[in-house]
Order: sequence, then C-alpha cells, then structure tokens
Amino acid sequence: MNWLRVCETADLLPGEYRVVWDGDTPIAVFNVDGELYAIEDVCTHDGGELTGGVIEGREIECPRHGARFDITTGAALCPPAYEPTAKFPVKVEHGVVYTRDDRDG
Repeated sequence: MNWLRVCETADLLPGEYRVVWDGDTPIAVFNVDGELYAIEDVCTHDGGELTGGVIEGREIECPRHGARFDITTGAALCPPAYEPTAKFPVKVEHGVVYTRDDRDG
C-alpha cells in the first residue's frame, strides 16, 4: 500500500481539510487543533460527500441530511447515519502530509 501525498503541512492549517483519492476512495484529511485525521469523505447514510458540511470542533455535518461524524474516529454521531465512515492513517514526513486507504481488499 502506497502512501498518498496530500499537501505540505503549511497548506493545511487548523480548521482546514484536503481531499485526495486512493483509487476510487475519497479521503478527507482534517487539521483539528493542530492534529491531523483522515476519514473517508462519504456519508454512510446515502453516500454523499461529507466535505462541504459545517465543521464544529471534532465533528463534521453532512451537508445533505445533517448526519454528524467524529472527524477523529469516523463514528456516526446522529441519525440519519448509523454506521461509521472509515478512518485512515496519517503521517507527516519532511513537512509533507500523507495518507492511504489501509483496508484490505
């Protein structure tokens, strides 16, 4: 599994995110108070994008139907979503942020 370059750390400030694709998997990398987290950019309720929704602290609200997810774990926090979205690893090397879809298959 290859790591995907997301951006330089200076280009991902607190409160911001970037989306990269690992094959057909969209991965959103968020900077939450200086810590980096990556989740699949998919609402498990209907498959819509999470990015573009309101971010409050560690939560993002799906812009389509209001489901909320924990950015740090991928956990679904309220209906209409009941299943978590996938969480992915993040690493920083030499000032560059990387992520990857580490699920088998």
